[in-house]
Amino acid sequence: MPEDAQTPTRNPKLMRRQLMLGLAGAAAMGGVATAAQAQVAVMRVGPSESVRSLASAAAKARPGMVIEVMAGDYVGDVAVWRHDGLSLKAVGGRVRLIANGAHAEGKGIFVTKGRGISIEGFDFIGAQVPDTNGAGIRLETGTLKVKDCSFSRCEMGLLTSNFPDVELEVENCEFFDCQRPPGKPAHLLYAGAIGKLVVQGSYFHHGRTGHLLKSRAALNHILYNRLTDEVGGRASYELEFPNGGVAVVIGNIIQQSAQTENPHLIAFGAEGYTHTRNELWLAHNTLVDNRPSGGVYLRVAPGSAQVRAYNNLLVGGGRFSPDASWDIRNNLDADWEAFVQAARENYALKPGSRLRGRVIDTGRGPDGFSLKPTYQYQHPRGLMALNGAALQPGAVQLP
Repeated sequence: MPEDAQTPTRNPKLMRRQLMLGLAGAAAMGGVATAAQAQVAVMRVGPSESVRSLASAAAKARPGMVIEVMAGDYVGDVAVWRHDGLSLKAVGGRVRLIANGAHAEGKGIFVTKGRGISIEGFDFIGAQVPDTNGAGIRLETGTLKVKDCSFSRCEMGLLTSNFPDVELEVENCEFFDCQRPPGKPAHLLYAGAIGKLVVQGSYFHHGRTGHLLKSRAALNHILYNRLTDEVGGRASYELEFPNGGVAVVIGNIIQQSAQTENPHLIAFGAEGYTHTRNELWLAHNTLVDNRPSGGVYLRVAPGSAQVRAYNNLLVGGGRFSPDASWDIRNNLDADWEAFVQAARENYALKPGSRLRGRVIDTGRGPDGFSLKPTYQYQHPRGLMALNGAALQPGAVQLP
């Protein structure tokens, strides 16, 4: 049976009828549909569809197309997505992409090269390539949003290029257990020198040698995530911005394990400042040090960086030694007993904790960005909206 995409019919009378039906339906819902919206091409992919593989779907895709992928395992099915406006969605459950030695362009399971691409509901498993930089997704050019996806047992979880017009948004995703040859750092998410990185509602855990999240982006919004290396994890930094830039870090639980290979949780500028603006903003984070000999919550390289840290909780035996030039306010030490169940990474403050209510007004961050949390991380990955102002220091406002 030949493989083909499901595209709009070319019968003029039927096309006009479909357009009118689309307009009428939109009007009934109080909206207005355009001709383009009424004619969005949808391609269905799956073992029982005319297009059976993602490789075939990528070859047949056209700009603006919605690609619905039936749930199931796709083994050795790799693809390069070149067109703008593509929307890839899992339908009926999870889509598991198991590399099994296959790769696209020697880079990973998926390679994306278009603007406005979105990918939702996929699990990327076991990417390996000859140069050992195999990624679940390699973002080469354009812009990409990844939502409700997971990355496991890849040499690199998600990896980008170094083009300044590239942007990446990651929402409600999970990254864990990178596997790379010994001696080579395996980063769960590694953003190169791109324009912008946004990560929110995501869960990073059980790193190996490399970092949980590393970014060289000019602008970074790291919001309401859980970066906890946990028992058995051996990550280096939990969060690193090696070349500085602007980094807004709000509402995250960041924890280094007892087996960490680096004493620092967060590092800024460790490889030299390459951006015009170098600003680190930390607000309402819970920073946890499980290193037996004591770690360091924050490492900032000497130079032009501006550092501001407000309403953070410092847990464990780590050191926090701010420079005199930093703006540091209301960063509070917390005992393990202050939390509901810290041993299980539940860092909600107990009802009677002396730390409850001890917050200060943090005002605005860079370019007017609010430093007040409006969400909190919800496990196993996701976001919970907050009603009203933040009441507690640290990342967990509710319960």
